[in-house]
Amino acid sequence: TGHGIGPAVLERVFDPFFTTKDVGVGTGLGLAISYRIVEDHGGTIMVASAPGFGTTFTLNFPTLQA
Repeated sequence: TGHGIGPAVLERVFDPFFTTKDVGVGTGLGLAISYRIVEDHGGTIMVASAPGFGTTFTLNFPTLQA
C-alpha cells in the first residue's frame, strides 16, 4: 500500500545520496547501503511500483549448502 513511486524516481532509488526528502531530513543512503549488503551476500534486490497503488521490494538470497 502507499503512494507508489513514479518512474523518474524509481530508476534512481538505489543511487547513493538520492533522496526525495527535504535537505537535512534524509541522506539518501539507506537503499544504496541495503543494495550493497544484499549483493555482498550473493543476493538480489528488486523494486516494482505502481503510482497510486504501492511499492514492493523483493530480496532473494541463495540457499546455503550444508
